[in-house]
Amino acid sequence: MWAFMAIAAAVLAGVLFCIIYVSMRTARFPFIVRISGGRRFIAILIAMAFYLAVSLILYSTINTVNAIICMVHLGGFWLLSELVFFILRKAAHIKVKQYIPGIAAIVFTVCYMGIAWYLCNHVWETDYKLESEQLKGNLRIVQITDSHVGATFHAQGLHDYVLRINELNPDIVAVTGDFVDDDTSREDMIGSCEALGDLKTKYGVYFCFGNHDKGYYSADVRGWDVNDLVENLEKNNVTVLEDESVLVDGRFYVVGRKDKSEESRGSGRKTPGELMADLDPDLYKVVLDHQPCNYDDEAQAGAGLVLSGHSHGGQFFPFNQIGVITREYERSYGYERRGNTDFIVSSGISDWTLIFKTGCKSEYVVADVTGR
Repeated sequence: MWAFMAIAAAVLAGVLFCIIYVSMRTARFPFIVRISGGRRFIAILIAMAFYLAVSLILYSTINTVNAIICMVHLGGFWLLSELVFFILRKAAHIKVKQYIPGIAAIVFTVCYMGIAWYLCNHVWETDYKLESEQLKGNLRIVQITDSHVGATFHAQGLHDYVLRINELNPDIVAVTGDFVDDDTSREDMIGSCEALGDLKTKYGVYFCFGNHDKGYYSADVRGWDVNDLVENLEKNNVTVLEDESVLVDGRFYVVGRKDKSEESRGSGRKTPGELMADLDPDLYKVVLDHQPCNYDDEAQAGAGLVLSGHSHGGQFFPFNQIGVITREYERSYGYERRGNTDFIVSSGISDWTLIFKTGCKSEYVVADVTGR
């Protein structure tokens, strides 16, 4: 709780600094100077009122968190712009009017956040070609993760992506957690499960939980609980795996781990070794693990491929690797191989409450595994 309050206080302080900073700089704009009659304090108040109004508009249209993201980016780009123009003045002796860095920062921020919105709200296909001596024959896996239904699309939007995935003729579809969120309505939860039911696969759809699927709010607040989610998933032919495995077609396993958050919730989860100890060591194993952790343990336990999400690709440049640096997870995005095990971390098909991505883009993954 104290850590959360400290982070919240730091964010609030950062936002207030950005508003005060850009207001003081905007007070230099000629039209603000004219309106204020040349009185500096009045000019700052006018500029501050403008940015507070902009913040309120953003708050009412894209929520508090995203309004904060926009203002922080504006403040950061304004500082960077002033540094660039300062260097130009000193090194190249280029003279510019004092309000030009601000105009450049505003224009750049609008363009940058527009691109960030597009990268988050449009979904690409990302392909991986893999090989395994353990797998008999070939296998096409499509991974969906971090849909957080209701954030950037609702049930119908998910269904549109389902139709795109059906065109790929997947052998299996892996849903690797954070399928829904605390804010997902009951109607959206049910509709999204029904959308998964329309997936056309050879061997089925497999699901593991993420930290948001079971939620942090009570069932009274959400309007549904985890049992409702499981019931609707299974009703639509989705196999839910919690520290469980299934043998598919007699030639590979799908292994679904409980989410790492279960360790703090009190129920815990099995280690990779415990989970795969009784499985045929000669058969290929596809492991679904929402958070990209325990790579060495999973490789040692004999996993062939581990599919994860959770990190959202690092979300914002240049902070993409913060989770890796703090050791919250093994990698924030992409492909890695350790021993005989392939690891893929997807940036996700959507996003948690944020609607911007600057260090990555939204995606679903297609992994084609060529066997012996």
